[in-house]
Amino acid sequence: MIFHRKGLFGMSDRYPFTLKPLPYAQEALEPYLDAKIIFFHHEKHQQAYVDNLNKALQKYPAYQDWSLRALVLHADRFPQAIRTEIYNNAGGVFNHELYFDCMTPEKDMQPGPNMAAAIENQFGSYEKWKEKMQDSAVSVFGSGWAWLLADRRRQLRIMKTANQNVPMLSAFQPLLLVDVWEHAYYLQYQNRRAEYVENWFRLINWEYVEKRYLDSPCFVC
Repeated sequence: MIFHRKGLFGMSDRYPFTLKPLPYAQEALEPYLDAKIIFFHHEKHQQAYVDNLNKALQKYPAYQDWSLRALVLHADRFPQAIRTEIYNNAGGVFNHELYFDCMTPEKDMQPGPNMAAAIENQFGSYEKWKEKMQDSAVSVFGSGWAWLLADRRRQLRIMKTANQNVPMLSAFQPLLLVDVWEHAYYLQYQNRRAEYVENWFRLINWEYVEKRYLDSPCFVC
């Protein structure tokens, strides 16, 4: 039964949810993201999504054994009274866990062989992919995310989502994403979203992304 699998990130994730620790020190991403931003983003903003998700599920034991992935994927099954609250907060936890996991203190990593080939085949070159990814992130209206996804043929797709929306997980494997909510960058970059996104590319954990790409379901491989 899908609700009893491990979560998308290889950990048991059931109610009551807890804040996933960062895979690096808060100051490790400097100078591109300073420790103060990481502290508030992780310890305050992401923690709030965890707390609010637990609060929403507290009175609904029927959903407390659902994984984080299941809560996001099957939000349409919730009672109307809690549907939006659970989806928004489960999405907030899901998106932030992937966002932080997709960054590394090892600056300026290069894509692994499989991702490099996929990017070349889909976009023509790394630079062309980067340009499209950056344009997508910078052009998000208001708050949201820009994603790199693999579809069921392991073809790459760039997608934008608003707020804490998540791409359809039954159709796509999220590979990486960049947070363009203002709380992700404003303390350091103010209104310079494009500069923040440019520097985010230097923090991508391509080893992690490569693994996620190879782990993505493929119906024609």
